[in-house]
Amino acid sequence: MSETAKVLLDGQECELPVITGTENEKAIDISKLRDKTGYVTLDTGYKNTGATTSAITFLDGEQGILRYRGYPIEQLAEKSNFLEVSYLLLYGELPSASQLTDFTKRITRHTLVHEDVKKFFDGWPSSAHPMGQLCSLICSLSSFYPESLNPNRSQEEVDLSIIRILAKMPTLVSWIYKKSIGHPLIYPNNNLDYVSNFLFMTYGMRTEDFHVDPVIVEAMDKLLILHADHEQNCSTSTVRLVGSSQANPYASVAAGVAALWGPLHGGANQKVIEMLDQIQNDGGNTAKWIEKAKDKNDPFR
Repeated sequence: MSETAKVLLDGQECELPVITGTENEKAIDISKLRDKTGYVTLDTGYKNTGATTSAITFLDGEQGILRYRGYPIEQLAEKSNFLEVSYLLLYGELPSASQLTDFTKRITRHTLVHEDVKKFFDGWPSSAHPMGQLCSLICSLSSFYPESLNPNRSQEEVDLSIIRILAKMPTLVSWIYKKSIGHPLIYPNNNLDYVSNFLFMTYGMRTEDFHVDPVIVEAMDKLLILHADHEQNCSTSTVRLVGSSQANPYASVAAGVAALWGPLHGGANQKVIEMLDQIQNDGGNTAKWIEKAKDKNDPFR
């Protein structure tokens, strides 16, 4: 017999199903609560509410657990690359060698963006925040691919939009950085792998050869894997909410970027980068700054 939870309201008992998740966590299904009782629930901040069932990611920050499709993040970071993990998250299983080759080729073919995209930068000051620029650029892709506005397009066409977003993101991000320092844009070099290509476009110069440091490539690849998915967080929930209106995927992802921009979400990463710059500019004495972080009376905290 299925497990249930009983709620007593106005002298009447209401039974609600209890759902067991993939990691044996328990949830009460309240989707029929209003129909049965007329009551709704209040959960400020959704701290106790799961918005959907999902078998993609399990995250337990208190226990230090992160799994993608059941695979521990430690194994994926050690043995996989970002595109292989992306395939796993999208399609539910790790790709075979031929599937990964095909997936990589599809992404490689779509790294270029329309030349008119460069005109966007002419309207922004050099001090424009990169997240604001990224929101605009991603959303603009729907103008270059108007077929994405059709909510009833085939799964193959939806898949193409996903491929395009994955492929063009490094190009857009690198161009934002180049414009911020007044350097000419660098086009993709599709002879390079995904991460190396991003680093080439970001730090390469038209005036000289650029050799990608394999240590940096490995570190960046692991960083992308670790940030690939974090359950139903603020930005993920935003993308799902906007997408539920049948908005096109570019607009939905752009909304997620806007959510990530907030100081209580992705803005925390910006603060970390600023802190690391501060430590480096101070001479790089990490032991000193660790002690400052431990000191409850130090304003650095």
